[in-house]
Amino acid sequence: MDKRKMTRDSAPADDIDGLLADFTDEFEARADEIRLKRDKLDFAREWHYDGIHYKKFTRRNHVYLCAFGIFYAFFLILGALSFMSIESPTELEARRQLILYRNTFAAKYNIQDDDLEAFLKEVVSANERGISILKNASSSELNWSFGQALFFSSTVVTTIGYGHVTPISETGKIFCMIYATLGIPLTLVLLSAVVDRLMIPVSGLLGFMNAKLGHLYQPFNIRLLHLLLLVVVIGLLFLVAPMFVFAYMEPSWDLLDAFYYCFISLTTIGLGDFIPGDGENVSNPTLYKTLTTCYLLLGLAGVMLALSVFYQIPQLNLGQLFTEYGSGASESEKMRLSGGGAPCYSGPTGLYIPQRDEEVRRAVVRIRPRGEDSPSPEDTTPMHARDMRVP
Repeated sequence: MDKRKMTRDSAPADDIDGLLADFTDEFEARADEIRLKRDKLDFAREWHYDGIHYKKFTRRNHVYLCAFGIFYAFFLILGALSFMSIESPTELEARRQLILYRNTFAAKYNIQDDDLEAFLKEVVSANERGISILKNASSSELNWSFGQALFFSSTVVTTIGYGHVTPISETGKIFCMIYATLGIPLTLVLLSAVVDRLMIPVSGLLGFMNAKLGHLYQPFNIRLLHLLLLVVVIGLLFLVAPMFVFAYMEPSWDLLDAFYYCFISLTTIGLGDFIPGDGENVSNPTLYKTLTTCYLLLGLAGVMLALSVFYQIPQLNLGQLFTEYGSGASESEKMRLSGGGAPCYSGPTGLYIPQRDEEVRRAVVRIRPRGEDSPSPEDTTPMHARDMRVP
């Protein structure tokens, strides 16, 4: 009798355990499904807020873009005509002097024209590969010594690319392409991380200027003053001071040439007409090239910092003329893009919102209760806990 009763009692327990196991499996499956949907929603939201889905283009944006394209084409044509009118007379005079000197040299030493032409071709070909024949080519530093190679590597990964020295072998060309593919993103990551940290004191300076000058000037004027101050400091550190250093180290350069080299290098134009350390007067070219490499990296970080601050001024961001932002944008993003509210500065890897003290201060107001507002005797909450915070 007891055994039959135990059997009847154990059967419902087994059923309950089975139901619980089924419920647990179904619950975990549903939880996994919900988690997967949440991850997809988070990814879509991040993609959305990154400025891809909430951008839309109106007819006015297309008109602005067409007008800007026409202006840009006119700007290129104007530049071409200006350079042609400025440089053509100098080039014609240089051609005339070169032809005169060549004919005089051939007549003086009675050299056949074909022999002189073959010799000049070899000289020009060697010069294009970075080999100078002036004085004694074997006495100058090799193009692929450590200092020269380090300088070349820095010009590759920073996209400056002077072009005065290039790989000659096929293996060197293949390695250069692989090295640039890996090195350029690494350089951008490094410079972005440095600029991200420099934006903290720079944004702090803007907050200080807002606190001190906010009652005298408009926010846009304060931003312009902040940008001007930053540009002046960066210009003194990476353009003016290096100009005197290069003019001293390179006797053949005047101050204009040195400033021209700094500007062309830090803007990554890299024409290659002026290269530091290639003269015969540098006592330690390896150290000189290494220090120049450090200067280029620091200077590029300074330029990126100035550009980051410049692009965070909405009134100067011309890109807003060509793009409308829809309702999908977050409120903080729309405030940043429209320039309303507190000034926002987004660095390469972060968003900085410097705020004035009075904008974030919360006033604590004590309110004297009236008779009908008096707490009941059962309410034991202390009076200081009933303070109301108003913005």
